[in-house]
Amino acid sequence: MTAIFLLAVFVLPAFAADAALISTDAPEEGGADLTSTLDCVSAVLMDAKTGEVLLAKNEHEALPPASVTKIMTLLLVMEAVDEGRVALTDTVTVSERAAAMGGSQVYLKVGEEMCLEEMLKCVVIASANDCAVALAEHVAGSESAFVAQMNKRAAALGMTSTHFENTNGLDDTVANHVTSAMDIALMSRALISHPKILEYSSIWQDTIRDGAFGLTNTNRLVRFYRGCTGLKTGSTARAKFCMSATAERDGVSLIAVIMAAPTRDARNSAAAALLDYGFANYATFEKAGESLVLPVLGGVCSEVKVSYPAFEKTVPKGAEGRVVGKMELPEAVEAPLAAGDTVGRVVYTLDGEALGAVPVTACEGVARLSFGTLFLRLLRAFALR
Repeated sequence: MTAIFLLAVFVLPAFAADAALISTDAPEEGGADLTSTLDCVSAVLMDAKTGEVLLAKNEHEALPPASVTKIMTLLLVMEAVDEGRVALTDTVTVSERAAAMGGSQVYLKVGEEMCLEEMLKCVVIASANDCAVALAEHVAGSESAFVAQMNKRAAALGMTSTHFENTNGLDDTVANHVTSAMDIALMSRALISHPKILEYSSIWQDTIRDGAFGLTNTNRLVRFYRGCTGLKTGSTARAKFCMSATAERDGVSLIAVIMAAPTRDARNSAAAALLDYGFANYATFEKAGESLVLPVLGGVCSEVKVSYPAFEKTVPKGAEGRVVGKMELPEAVEAPLAAGDTVGRVVYTLDGEALGAVPVTACEGVARLSFGTLFLRLLRAFALR
């Protein structure tokens, strides 16, 4: 009877609060009305494919991000893997500094060895502060050197309200460790371009150390919000409750950032409300790139292959079928022509309103036909008669 009482008082209400995050497509709701009701200091809703901001609230205000910091830590580790500077199969040896990290952790011991990919999983799923430091030291030699790389990468991404002082977001000993909801959305978009991250961030529970230590995702939306794929939560007394949540439905991929919510439930509900709004009101128009052939005037070749890239744009839901692409090209291009030269463009419109355009460029160079080359061609043609 005591067990049943405890279950009813503590477990079931928490489960019900999380289960409430399960949602269907919400009815359309005014964006301004929604942002005014969000129980947080700042927020951003971004289309992950196009980078377009769909809703925002105090999006550039610099605030402490807690463990959401680890989005940049993970990004730099994944980029180091891509560049071949480290490998997922590397063995990472735990330093005294890494083992001393408090907060969320997997209780690494000094001298313990763990596969880089397993440490990566610990940071993504369980927000392990100790693993974040160990990975930083493995990639850059020291945490301070890694933090310098974090700030350099933030600047490259256009994160204008960000200054990092550590790799994990612990803020009891830092002076100015801050970022903004907009900057978090920018680095989140960069991070989820790495499929390995979404593979881990969508896991609810897993284990490490050959099954001896359990991991549970700090992001409850992964379990209770339809389509959620990750990404990172964080909370400290200074930062309050923060989150970058990613989700995908029907080809639409969204990033919802919440900063400084008063409680975990308020954070989760605010993120779910943003995602609901995005899925109910927006779609992503996508058109693959193509190639074609154009005639060439005065060139050593009579034609040249040209191409244009894919085009993506956020549009109102249901309007995807009304997007029109119009190709603006000359009947022929004149030599000389270098590879990469722009020869035209494809303009996309929705109900007559311009959405954007992509360039049509030459895939190869074509030299101009010289008098000598023309003379030799005439001689060959005469000889063949």
